[in-house]
Amino acid sequence: MSDRIDEMSWVEFDRRRQGTKLVIVPTGAVEIYGPHLPMGSDGIVATEIATRVAGKTGAMIAPFIPLGESSMLLDYPGTQTIRKSTFESIIDDTCTNLIQYGFKNILFITGHAGNVDTVNYLARRYQRQYGVTCGQVDWWRLAAAQSEGILELTGRMAHGHASECGTSVMLYLRPDLVDMSKAARVEPRDDLYDSLPGFIRYGRFKDKTPNAIIGDATIASADKGRLIIERCVDRIIAFTKSEFDSRGLDSFESTIGGGI
Repeated sequence: MSDRIDEMSWVEFDRRRQGTKLVIVPTGAVEIYGPHLPMGSDGIVATEIATRVAGKTGAMIAPFIPLGESSMLLDYPGTQTIRKSTFESIIDDTCTNLIQYGFKNILFITGHAGNVDTVNYLARRYQRQYGVTCGQVDWWRLAAAQSEGILELTGRMAHGHASECGTSVMLYLRPDLVDMSKAARVEPRDDLYDSLPGFIRYGRFKDKTPNAIIGDATIASADKGRLIIERCVDRIIAFTKSEFDSRGLDSFESTIGGGI
């Protein structure tokens, strides 16, 4: 039985919403992600994580929002970007509907860094305006924090764009969409990252990489991806219990057997 709202009949939705006050909202992007990974990687990962978390918490999953503001990645063909105001409107309309249907807890699983600030703004507003409780998983930042002892590299070589971490996660979740024959190692250019305190540069992405990889994708593996996913899902479950259980997550204890 699916936890996704878009795969339910309205009758099933009406029944299921009586048993939980938690809804998960996954968001992603369609953007250049190296020559070896699909451009929808951010969203693919966010949706898969949402599925795993919902299966252990009894939460429902809102319709996936596939596009974000990705204008900084337009240097190579393929990126699909929407205005920040458009993304905000889609999230706002989606969450307003969910709140009207009785959900009191909203967990955003954000697969694209460009979506994080907009979600932050809306989450704070929902808490003030509607009295709901919101949380956000900044997925790739969480994966970086939980990858110690799993990945061979560190910093941008491990966690740069489409590098060891991202490629490993995709090799585990969707190996059919990964072409490791095109994976590469691209050293970050430190002169393009170092900046004076208080100043922000708006450089071109193509000046950082010839192929949309920053870091080393060649040493990625499905086993690394599995370990990262398992560790992160456990961490999200613990966060969910801490943030939401005492605020009306009715089905949580019975679903996961009393805690972590």
